[in-house]
Amino acid sequence: MPLRDAIEQRYPHTGGLVPAMRERLISVCEEYLANGYGDGNAEQRLSSADLHIYWQQLSEVLLAHQLRAAGIAFSHQATGPDFRIDDDGRRIWIEVVTPTPANVPAAWLDPADNGVRDFPHEEILLRWTAAIKAKADVLIGNAGTAGYLASGIVAPEDCYVIAVNGRLMRGYDGAFDALYGISQFPFAVEATLAVGPLQVRLNRETFEASEPEHQRRCEILKPRGLPVPADTFLDAKFSPISAIWATDIDEFTLLDRSAKMVAVHNPEATHPIPVGFLPAHDEYVARILDESTYQLDRIEGRTAPPEETSVVVDVPA
Repeated sequence: MPLRDAIEQRYPHTGGLVPAMRERLISVCEEYLANGYGDGNAEQRLSSADLHIYWQQLSEVLLAHQLRAAGIAFSHQATGPDFRIDDDGRRIWIEVVTPTPANVPAAWLDPADNGVRDFPHEEILLRWTAAIKAKADVLIGNAGTAGYLASGIVAPEDCYVIAVNGRLMRGYDGAFDALYGISQFPFAVEATLAVGPLQVRLNRETFEASEPEHQRRCEILKPRGLPVPADTFLDAKFSPISAIWATDIDEFTLLDRSAKMVAVHNPEATHPIPVGFLPAHDEYVARILDESTYQLDRIEGRTAPPEETSVVVDVPA
C-alpha cells in the first residue's frame, strides 16, 4: 500500500489537529525516505498495519526529525546502528528501539473509564530494561553472537547511544506518559542506575520517620524467571554505552508540540558524549563519590534554560 494511503487509513479522523498532523507526518516521512535515512524496508514498515512494526519505524522518523531540528547532521549506514553522527572528530552512533507493551496490563493501556487505575511501574520498567539490554547486546554481543564492536562496525573509540521511545507503554488515552517511573526519575535512570521508589525508615523504638530517600534497587523481580539487573551503568561490562536518550515522543510533536526527552549518561562510559549534545529537556549525570555512593545531577538540557539540581544515591556494593 502506498505510504500516503497507509497513513490516511491509520489516522482517518477529520476533526481537531488530526488532519494537520496527518499531512505533516506524511511530509516528514517522505523526506526521511528521500534522504535515505532508513533501511531498504523503511517505507514498507511505515505502511504496515501492525502497530508495533509501524512504531518501531516511526520512532526513527521522529527522532531523526528531532536531530535535524537541533541542527545535528547525521547519516544512515546500510549496516549498523540507525544514525551515525560525525562531530568534531568524534563519531556517535544512535540505535533506536520502541519497547512493545508485553505484560503491561490492558487496564492501563486501555482503561474502561476515567477513574482511578493502578500504575504498573514495574511492568513498564521491565520493558525498558529489556529494550536497553537488547540494544546493549547488539553492540557488545551475546551468547556467541558478535556485536557491532567485534564486527568492526562500531570502533572501540566511538560513542554509542541507545534511544528508547516509551510511546507504546503509555495509556492509549494519553493521560500519563511513559517516561517517568515510580521514583519520579525517568525509567531510564531506574533501569541503569539502581534508583528505586521513595521510602522512609521508621525507628522501632521511637517510631520516628526518616527523611524520604530513594531505595537502592539493583534488581527487578519478574513474575517468572531470574531477576533483571537495574544497575547497567554501574557495571563496567556496559562501559561501551555512552548514554540513553529516553523519550516519549509521538506524531503530534511534528506540530511544534514539545517532545518529552531526557539523556541519561553512563558514569562508566569509555567514551562519553558531551552534556548538552542531544536534544533533551533534562540530562542526568552520575558522579562517583566513593565506593558506595554517587551523586546524580539533573541538568536542564539544550531545550530548556540552564539549571542544575542534585541528589546523592548509594552505589550498589
